[in-house]
Amino acid sequence: MIKKGIFVCLVFLLSAFAPQQGEKEAQPIAPFKDGEWFEFRIHYGIFNASYASLSLQKERLGEKEVFHAKGYGYTTGLARWFFKVEDHYETYFDAQNGRPYKFIRNIDEGGYTKNLEILFDHNKLMAQINDKKKKEQFEVPFENNAQDLLSCFYYLRHFYPENEIAENESFSINMFFDQENYVFQLKFLGREAIDTKFGKVPCLKFRPIVQSGRVFKEQESVTLWVSDDKNKIPMRIQADILVGSIKADLENFKNLKYPFNVLIER
Repeated sequence: MIKKGIFVCLVFLLSAFAPQQGEKEAQPIAPFKDGEWFEFRIHYGIFNASYASLSLQKERLGEKEVFHAKGYGYTTGLARWFFKVEDHYETYFDAQNGRPYKFIRNIDEGGYTKNLEILFDHNKLMAQINDKKKKEQFEVPFENNAQDLLSCFYYLRHFYPENEIAENESFSINMFFDQENYVFQLKFLGREAIDTKFGKVPCLKFRPIVQSGRVFKEQESVTLWVSDDKNKIPMRIQADILVGSIKADLENFKNLKYPFNVLIER
């Protein structure tokens, strides 16, 4: 469960920035651009367990102008001997309103495999699911304003609320993952500057409320730090799980749209 827990956290627990459901989307200018790329190093205890990357390209999907985001995660070193992981995620989302149109999840986690392709029909609010592993196709309804696992990462950055978030205030976002609808709640804990490989970075601190008993120890066992600038990029995620703790740190980046705010450069 090393990789499965933290990579999913990395891309959808960032929902702390999404407007509350039903709020008017207020920021027309996206805080990201074509060619943006992140790499995260994931630690499990004393081990450098794995890496995860996110890349973004502007493309066309039929008649629509979209962003095509790709997420890739894999275990390294000693962890790979015990739990080999190769995870591929992709999403195509609208360049203007952030709605997801197509989502791909192709994973191999220690022999557990899944290969799904999901098409979102926002007029009918129906997700067309193609399970390539089981060779099955079916439809599942999804909630209005729902985001997939990757599109939410960019949606929340694009439509960050204009008003300042109050400390200890909670937020929610509709998510559609695999074949199910979810509502995630997140709490803003305040501001904190953390030490990173780039220097001391001012951050917003959040605590997602996650499901306990399967991977995580408690409902509030995950903490997330995000850069307190126009980029709103994840700097660190820390999680207590049933068999230890996991920490993911931003390792490398390129092609940010706005300057990266560092108080003290290393």
